[in-house]
Amino acid sequence: MSLFGTSGVRGVFEKDLTLDLCRDVAQALGTVLPVRAKVCLATDSRVSGPAIKEAVTSGLCACGIEATDLGMLPTPALALLTREWSFDTGVMITASHNPPEFNGIKLFNADALGYGRDQEQQIEAIYTSKRFRKASRASIRVAQGMRESYLQAIRGKLPSKGVNKGLRIVVDPGNGAASGFASWIFTEMGLTVLPINDKPDGHFPGRNPEPKEDTLRKTMAFLRESKADLAVCFDGDADRVVFCDREGFLGFNEPIAFISRLAVQETGRKAVATTVETGRLLELATHDLGVKVFRGRVGDADVSHLARETNAAIGVEQVGVYIIPQVGYYPDSMFAALTLLSHINEAREIRTFFERIPALFFDKGRVTCPNESKVALMKKVEKKARDLGAVSVSTLDGVRLEFGDSWMLIRASGTEPVIRVLAESPSDSATKELVDKGVKLVQSSI
Repeated sequence: MSLFGTSGVRGVFEKDLTLDLCRDVAQALGTVLPVRAKVCLATDSRVSGPAIKEAVTSGLCACGIEATDLGMLPTPALALLTREWSFDTGVMITASHNPPEFNGIKLFNADALGYGRDQEQQIEAIYTSKRFRKASRASIRVAQGMRESYLQAIRGKLPSKGVNKGLRIVVDPGNGAASGFASWIFTEMGLTVLPINDKPDGHFPGRNPEPKEDTLRKTMAFLRESKADLAVCFDGDADRVVFCDREGFLGFNEPIAFISRLAVQETGRKAVATTVETGRLLELATHDLGVKVFRGRVGDADVSHLARETNAAIGVEQVGVYIIPQVGYYPDSMFAALTLLSHINEAREIRTFFERIPALFFDKGRVTCPNESKVALMKKVEKKARDLGAVSVSTLDGVRLEFGDSWMLIRASGTEPVIRVLAESPSDSATKELVDKGVKLVQSSI
């Protein structure tokens, strides 16, 4: 598929993602939907958001769609309010964790579930043919009260005992869509909130919109200086969340494994849905509960569909995506964070839990690759990778190689012009060697 990637349509604004393209994507969507269907739109904090929203609204209205502007919102709020306010589709204008020059379009169904691949292919076919429906111009309206409506929808879904109000929480939206939103939600839930990077700014002056160890150093210093217990850190549109404590970054696989265990215990469901990128720590953390881990394609919409198909307690991606069925089949980072804060007495509990589990080391690498070269390059990579002596090879999404006590994944990113290399093993040095081997294999295939 040339238009949709792992998470909607995405590219560099005015280069890959032009206003004409955005308008045509909206017209293709409007052609698929019934005349007078109701669609809501929101943006993250990116500078290009308003222009793209205008182009998308114009395309929808040309097809007779009733459009409602929800303003700037985190993706979880847009997805949930699509369902709660009875819209037919929700359109989120965002590039999630990508750098400021990127933007994109992501679609949600009336039940808050992300558009599936069949729906994306239908839209892409109409987009390619340019056979758009023409109808009398529909109305555009602006809605208010999104924060309050989102809080009302999730409050009753949390554990009855509520969040641990004794914890001091740093909230870091990274100047993205959750700026002012997440800190308000957490404060309303009774938490002591210490905000940082909490003003929306599409240039992301506080830090890179992708929250990870090297981009959160100032946040961790702020946490220690203010004697807070935990930092809750979001990406550009807040469909991802990662955590830090006073000892530092809590990792990627650790929080998803810990919160998955909580979800299994709370629901009694013995399945967890995830992707080929997720490490084996998830199995180790839930093995004693009799859990089966299902791995599918990368992308929160794919995980959402997999979680529904398997009746999973939760769906997770190692980058910090959480699909929690009790609120809906969409990524909700804020509800995931509140769930965690409802179950722990102190932040150290997370590290203490993993001290009982055999250590696993996880690392990542990347190689720049133009989008148009990815398919051909990955064919070469797959052929070469089969000579590395893996016990088994999966090509469900990229090339995942199992080596007994370790594994490596080489996969073309669906959101950036890069090939990613991920690895995990019981040894830090062995993991780095695997990543290095994978990176060199990709480089030799270019």
